[in-house]
Amino acid sequence: MRSFLLLIALTFTSVWSAEPVRLGIDVLASDDFAALKGKRIGLVADPASVDSSLTSTVDLFSKTDRCKLVALFGPEHGVYGDEYAGVDIPNRIDSRTGLPIYSLYGETRKPTHEMLANLDMLVFDLQDIGSRSYTYISTMKLCLEACAQADIDFVVLDRPNPLGGERIEGPGVERAFESFVSAINVPYLHGMTMGELAQMVKEDIAPHYQKLRIIQMTGWSRSMTWQDTGLRWVPTSPHIPYASSCAAYAATGILGELGGISNGVGYPLPFDLIAAPWIKSDKLLKQLKKTFDAAEIGILPMRFRPFYGELKDKNCEGVQIFLDPHQTKNLIEINFRALEALGIQKVVQLSPKDHIEMFDKVCGSDAPRKWMEDGRPLSELFHAWKESAESFRNFRRKFLLYDDTPQEAPEGNSVQPPSAVKTR
Repeated sequence: MRSFLLLIALTFTSVWSAEPVRLGIDVLASDDFAALKGKRIGLVADPASVDSSLTSTVDLFSKTDRCKLVALFGPEHGVYGDEYAGVDIPNRIDSRTGLPIYSLYGETRKPTHEMLANLDMLVFDLQDIGSRSYTYISTMKLCLEACAQADIDFVVLDRPNPLGGERIEGPGVERAFESFVSAINVPYLHGMTMGELAQMVKEDIAPHYQKLRIIQMTGWSRSMTWQDTGLRWVPTSPHIPYASSCAAYAATGILGELGGISNGVGYPLPFDLIAAPWIKSDKLLKQLKKTFDAAEIGILPMRFRPFYGELKDKNCEGVQIFLDPHQTKNLIEINFRALEALGIQKVVQLSPKDHIEMFDKVCGSDAPRKWMEDGRPLSELFHAWKESAESFRNFRRKFLLYDDTPQEAPEGNSVQPPSAVKTR
């Protein structure tokens, strides 16, 4: 009994003595915005741009007298999250602050010379979800490039990768398929923070630019998923309502690009479903079990349950997926194992051409689709991705800002990223 009580005491001591995760905006504000003193600031933000107490970064910048906020910049979904995915957003005047809001998801996705003309510094504070196709890292790349060309400071307020800093999975990007959903040649799950990605991008597109600054987090380590941080999740976009949605996005976001199948976007369970009017739940459940058993990875620790509901005004059947971001291995592979179970040829036949093109862009090439259509073993494709992922793991080391104990940003020579894995 005494040993048990001692174990409980040690456990609570460990929990309470652990350093809380402090976001880049927390670190900046606790230093009274000293890094921005006297500067005219443009701020790239959205509804998830908050400090650890959920105070908006926009409000924090508006209230401080250490710098002057003169413009807001909105990514996809806008500064206030009131715009739909994929919809162009116009420039406007913010009714709350009276400041101009420049859209980075409208006529231009890159800040123009005119937008930056009255700024000393552009501050970037967007929460990523860990998947390459989420457009916020593309926005970061274009902002950094614009600041390098204008020779003004670019400051990234760093935030956690909600899938952790160790998970690296999936294909890279072939140059012919670079797009706003595949703007950086990294594996689909890259295991990096926005600040770390910014360092990598700078070395690639603006190696001589010296005005990038990362305000690092404290208390975050690479083994942490969002659930480990103690931070509260604010939706980064309408279809990422929970922290768990980040792992679900990785597991079904790619297959959902094909129009012949739904992953639940537009329904109260975004990215948690695989469903369509032509699917039979019991048949799909059996086929998924057969597919995963044949791969010798089994269903666990994932769970699939039957789903019956109305998606886009049509009665659909399918499965709901339950997974653990800590324990579920190979999130990306779920997309392709599911397509194998359904029959990739049938899904593609039911998909409009523009959906197929978007699927290829999100994958980073058309090779995965063609590989599956040819009936070639997924195990060989996945093996190639894993080899590329390990190469990337070594390549990215010089850009990492955090280990199990946060450390200073490394310095090193410029190197080029590895090319995408060729699978055909």
